[in-house]
Amino acid sequence: MSAAVPTILDVAARAGVSKSVVSRVLTGAPGVASATRERVQAAATELGYVANAMAQGMVARRTHTLGAFVRDAATPFYGHLLTALQERASAVGYRVVTATGSGTFPVSEERRALETLVSLRVEGLVVCSGALPVEDVLPLAARVPTVVAGRPERSPALSSVYCDEHGGGRALAEHVHALGHRRVVVLTLEPTTSLTLSPRSHAMAARLRELGVHVTQLRAEDHRDARLDGVGEVVESALAERATCLMTASDRYAVAALEALRARGLSAPEDLSVTGYDGIGDLAGPLLGLTSWRQPLDVVGALAVEEVTAAIDARAADAEVVTRHRAVDGSLLVGRTAGRP
Repeated sequence: MSAAVPTILDVAARAGVSKSVVSRVLTGAPGVASATRERVQAAATELGYVANAMAQGMVARRTHTLGAFVRDAATPFYGHLLTALQERASAVGYRVVTATGSGTFPVSEERRALETLVSLRVEGLVVCSGALPVEDVLPLAARVPTVVAGRPERSPALSSVYCDEHGGGRALAEHVHALGHRRVVVLTLEPTTSLTLSPRSHAMAARLRELGVHVTQLRAEDHRDARLDGVGEVVESALAERATCLMTASDRYAVAALEALRARGLSAPEDLSVTGYDGIGDLAGPLLGLTSWRQPLDVVGALAVEEVTAAIDARAADAEVVTRHRAVDGSLLVGRTAGRP
């Protein structure tokens, strides 16, 4: 038979104080002698007592809990963004309840995950998905302060924090042009596939054309529904067109292109320069030497938490909630996979 879960009364008995004193110590309330506070904390530790955060929130009508939905925490982009959210939330006294998909969830499942988070009485919601339309987020944003993080969003009903996809795509294209490439293939995605990868890929192609580069846009959707295993066909097309550079919309696509080159006995940049986008984690390390555009996800995550907690505080004070859309600049990551043609 398992041991009974210790209660606040057990802690009070062990410490030799009243239940109210234990409550004040565990909630950080002032007015308790340091020696008594230490005795209560020691008793709680010895008994393995964990305060029921939800019950405390119901009493105070505050849960100090944020709900975070990330499309696929297994990917470097969403994994790093989630970590940044959690670290900043903890620093300002909030817990984070997370729901995540597998990257293949239909929009209906993502919407259901958001509804589940709201049902847990979170005080604010941070949505990190490149697929979920804003129309599916707005009904929840009317109930709970909501911020969209990691993608451009302009709805006046909620705030957003994101990396400047347009500026990043153009800057990376300028780097490719400066290297001397004049025939470039851009692996392009449409908004129906990704609300983040699409604008950056179109920005790359547009800027290259402005600079006089011959550009071929190959839609990833034309190659096995934009799955990574279809990138080999994109590489074949780039080689057939005698392109000297293939620009992709993410580091994962770039790695898939490098693997496709290797399978053909070729390499980058000797046979075809390859660029990625995101510049996160191991994919941005010196081992691969990937030329990419680095997104400061630590900044995006921290700002998203600041925006949602500011909205929470405003609602609690019956003040006007100010929505903002904040674009964060990235930086060029110069690697070995893109060189002079």
